[in-house]
Amino acid sequence: MATLHNRISQKELKQRLREENFPRRTLSFYRYFPIPDPHVFRDELYLKLAELQVFGRIYLASEGINAQVSVPVPRIEQFKDYLDSIGPLKGLRLNTAFADDGKSFWVLKIKVREKIVADGILDPEFTMEKKGQYLNAEAFNELADDPDTLLVDMRNHYEFEVGHFDGAIEIPSDTFREQLPLAVKLLEEKKEKPVIMYCTGGIRCEKASAYLLHRGFKKVFHLEGGIIHYANIVKEKGLENKFRGKNFVFDERLGESITGEIIAHCHQCGKPADTHTNCKNSGCHLLFIQCAACAETFDGCCSQTCKEIYHLPEDQQKELRKGKLNDQKIFNKSRRKLKPSA
Repeated sequence: MATLHNRISQKELKQRLREENFPRRTLSFYRYFPIPDPHVFRDELYLKLAELQVFGRIYLASEGINAQVSVPVPRIEQFKDYLDSIGPLKGLRLNTAFADDGKSFWVLKIKVREKIVADGILDPEFTMEKKGQYLNAEAFNELADDPDTLLVDMRNHYEFEVGHFDGAIEIPSDTFREQLPLAVKLLEEKKEKPVIMYCTGGIRCEKASAYLLHRGFKKVFHLEGGIIHYANIVKEKGLENKFRGKNFVFDERLGESITGEIIAHCHQCGKPADTHTNCKNSGCHLLFIQCAACAETFDGCCSQTCKEIYHLPEDQQKELRKGKLNDQKIFNKSRRKLKPSA
């Protein structure tokens, strides 16, 4: 079967999304389970989800599935029924976005990768069969209140910066694969203490919990459904919300406010702000935090230099970009912070 993919321009897809006359809902899910032939499964999945007008980003690997999708509300039950028809996905928990209008994606992309979470684990003895114990919101709050508990954030530094649980330990890094050995090193002398791991939707902390058990830790837990599920449950049940700030998400929104509290600062002027943006200069695309005032001053760019390039004719911008590798860049707090004069 030929590889299936979208052939319509991004501009037209976005216009179609704006013209839709039905609501959408952003859902996320994952599951670790063996997939014998991810490429075949990928094409089967693409055909069915395209039929249901599902948009989003889905990663498949021999170890499982990781998905963030936008589903038409009238077709949510059909979507659930389809997932239930896939044996290993039956009864799957679907996380509903906390603050969302459903317009988070405008195209369906399903990619096959080596792993659904790039972990850097090379040990052939490692397995996901033994993982930490799930904690629901009530149990999480109770155990997190224990002064002996180590509460560990398994997200990247730019996610932690805009929001995290009270008392959480940050494992400062740009990637999950960097975090795992760092977490073991930082917690090595506290292997007997209870450890709670959490992340956005549960996929990273579930693997991290298995890795810590593999490395000799004794009491390892992870937050069921991650921050997304926790935020919905504490709101629904009127529980104490121990999360502060905004939850970074990997779609067009780049964040959903959980408490309305702003705990981060603009990387350019230092004023309270928690809005992530990518530099408008196509030769940069740095991901950073920018307040509304600096966004106006710099036209959405990270520096005066990028602003000047952004306003050049497109042919001159392309000439400047020639021969340069332009990977996604992320502001690293260990580096010098951005300044208006940069």
